[in-house]
Amino acid sequence: MENNDGKLIVGLAQLAPVWLDKEATLEKIIEAIYKAGQKGIDLLVFGEGFVPGYPLWTGLTDATVFDSPMQKELHAHYAANAVDIENGDLDPVCSLLKKYEMASYLGVIERPSDRGGHSLYASLVFIDNSGKVQSVHRKLRPTYDERLTWSPGDGHGLQVHALKQFTVGGLNCWENWMPLVRSSLYAQGENLHIAVWPGSDHNTRDITRFMARESRSFVVSVSSLMRKEDFPETTPYFKEILEKAPDILTNGGSCVAGPDGEWILEPQVGQEEIYRVELNFKHVLEERQNFDPSGHYSRPDVTRLIVNRERQSVIRFEESGEYGIEEKTKGI
Repeated sequence: MENNDGKLIVGLAQLAPVWLDKEATLEKIIEAIYKAGQKGIDLLVFGEGFVPGYPLWTGLTDATVFDSPMQKELHAHYAANAVDIENGDLDPVCSLLKKYEMASYLGVIERPSDRGGHSLYASLVFIDNSGKVQSVHRKLRPTYDERLTWSPGDGHGLQVHALKQFTVGGLNCWENWMPLVRSSLYAQGENLHIAVWPGSDHNTRDITRFMARESRSFVVSVSSLMRKEDFPETTPYFKEILEKAPDILTNGGSCVAGPDGEWILEPQVGQEEIYRVELNFKHVLEERQNFDPSGHYSRPDVTRLIVNRERQSVIRFEESGEYGIEEKTKGI
């Protein structure tokens, strides 16, 4: 539905995945979209790697042990439940979003065919309100023990999208601490920033307001929940994982800050909920009066950023056609 009054309704889906179970977690997303549709939500956001969940076992099971049968089995189970966008795994989600004319940022663990179909990436997918996947941003640098199971991405997904009067972009977790990466979105006109996290409020409390103040944009941080009872008993090495797991592994912390850096929704802790927040575009224009990082308060004659948005691949095909050699690069 078109809206020209500058208002955008955002839903923050602070939920627990059905951990390491792709199909069950996708069903939970479908249920969340139905609920969000009843709330008139224009943009529904889920946490980092929500499908099929964050690799919490790496911090609980000595994941650095090389050639460990346990780690191999857990990783294989994770990969088997990862998302293949090219294979249509998100098609039911896209169809339902189209029905409700709702856009979404969805964090997934992607096993993409264009990189061979075996390695995993923490990807942030933007689906527009016509149900079309418009960008897939693969996390540039997995953090700490994430590197034991996730691969580094590329700049292809550093894109922004028009959504009513807003220009929206998003980053995964600690990418939000990377100044040049943030700046690449600011320079494209971003005024609504989506930051997705596995949890908790210790991640979202400081950086959300900081980014809003720095960019004079709305910043929406969405995190998942994960509690001891959220581990399915069918998980490989279930007992070994629970043995060292605290009662609460991620407590949420989803929140929203306005372009003045003040809270619109303070970090929400410990509860599964779809939080509904109304944003008004005029507040962006008000705060850009005194500071605009890529506009009147920038000096492109002094400092300038170069961004490589080419989708990376290990192979380029050269095929002889009727009129000579045709180059094809897989994944671009």
